[in-house]
Amino acid sequence: MTTALGQQPWEPALSVRQVLTLERVLAGQPEVVAGAHRLDRPVRWVHVAEAADVGVMLTGGEMVLTTGVLLAGDEVKQGEYVRSLHRAEASAVVLGLGRAFPTPPDGMRRAAERCGLPMVVLHRPFPFAELTEEVQSRLLRRKFAAVSLSEAVRTELTGLITAGAPVQRLLDEVARHGGCPVVVTNLAHRVLATAGERAAVDDVLRDWERIARQAGAGSADGWIRAELSCRGERWGRLLLCGYRGERAAGRLLADRAAEALVLHRMLGGDGTHVQGPGGSWDSWEEQSARNLLTDLVTGAVPARQLLSRARAAGLPVNRRVFVPLVVRGGDAALLDRVLRLLGLPGVAADLGDDRVTVLLSLAPDQDARALAAHFAARLRSEPDASRAVVAAADARAAWDAVPAGLREARHVADAVADSAPGLDLPPVVRLRDIHLRGLVRLLRDDPRVQSFAERELDGLLGGPDEDLLAVLRTYLATGRNKSRTAQLHHVSRPALYRRLEAIQGRLGVDLDDFEQAASVHIALLAHDAQQG
Repeated sequence: MTTALGQQPWEPALSVRQVLTLERVLAGQPEVVAGAHRLDRPVRWVHVAEAADVGVMLTGGEMVLTTGVLLAGDEVKQGEYVRSLHRAEASAVVLGLGRAFPTPPDGMRRAAERCGLPMVVLHRPFPFAELTEEVQSRLLRRKFAAVSLSEAVRTELTGLITAGAPVQRLLDEVARHGGCPVVVTNLAHRVLATAGERAAVDDVLRDWERIARQAGAGSADGWIRAELSCRGERWGRLLLCGYRGERAAGRLLADRAAEALVLHRMLGGDGTHVQGPGGSWDSWEEQSARNLLTDLVTGAVPARQLLSRARAAGLPVNRRVFVPLVVRGGDAALLDRVLRLLGLPGVAADLGDDRVTVLLSLAPDQDARALAAHFAARLRSEPDASRAVVAAADARAAWDAVPAGLREARHVADAVADSAPGLDLPPVVRLRDIHLRGLVRLLRDDPRVQSFAERELDGLLGGPDEDLLAVLRTYLATGRNKSRTAQLHHVSRPALYRRLEAIQGRLGVDLDDFEQAASVHIALLAHDAQQG
């Protein structure tokens, strides 16, 4: 696992600008005479040096203090001194004016400007030892604070992992420590998970494409990245978005978080999966889709607030038409693969209860009905989904209407699940296809409907002959077709007649009477909906 943006050193650092604001430095009346645009360079250490070849003694990031006593009167040496600092990647040079240089030397200033090396002169005599002591003590305090934070975070996250906490809990803790949004992405910059204050996360995701590009290039201030990898293969990134603390502390926090996420995944499978419904292990993409669709279906988060999250997850949302689907008889991974094979933009997720929710995102000029039918046909061509039932709501042109469409598709799928075996259904079932069954299912929790169902079916409920209820269900669902009912139950016609007579006797009804048969049918639909 690699570190944050730019592979910068671990040591906490002050910037040149921060050093110049220290009280002891201000007493020396500092003036920036070159490289003013580079004052945010980090100062890793302070070094006092007079030798012209000082560069060979540096390792990078040092602020070099000098009186220039060995450089006076020789512009060639002055220029070489500055260039050697530049080659050694020093952060800045500070020249104390005095006997050697009563005024800033032009040779050094011009060389520093050409190299882009900040050059600062001190107009008042200043003990370099005081500056060295002040900066070094501050750097040590920062380093101690960063290491303490690192160990505290590691201990806390490891404790959560051993306690079996979900990955979202880990991310929430990282966001709390960082005081900023946390985003996990795949290598294509698609958002897989987020944590942090909702409003702040929404602000990040609203302009995610631009922000991700800047963070990837290392040009975003306060954005710290840690790579996620397992067994030598990178699979994602964790980003602290707009971290306002010390950068070294932020890098430590990001890496501790990345270590925890990788450990959490390795304990669950191949290192790229999270635990989903029923204890199964889903990919990050599947978890992201499940969280998005769950929030849409339940209405826990207003649809408008989910728009940026859907866009960041890779779902096209601008000038699109959305088709809500719910599938019974196929898993989310299979449905996602079918979407990819057909080139249909969409997300699929298992939301439990043997239902996979799908949201297609189509262009306005595409035929939503034809594509939904094509999807259903291609899905049923798969051996593991040959009996899949695809329920759909009408296409939604507005994103705000998507939650209602998803709930409608779920309602249709549940109503179909209550149907008797052998019922003929269209390739894609919609609300208009479930007729009375859909209405009864909507009213299933009404106490009056429950009482009606129990009263009408009292002679069969709880009795020893459970198969009579199944025969009645098939008989009514097939439009009282005796031949079809006998065929589906694998009995002879005379045997079926005897069972129908027993049913009529127990219920006290005549099933040849349309009104009485309809009443029993409605009661049975209500009973099945309640039990389902």
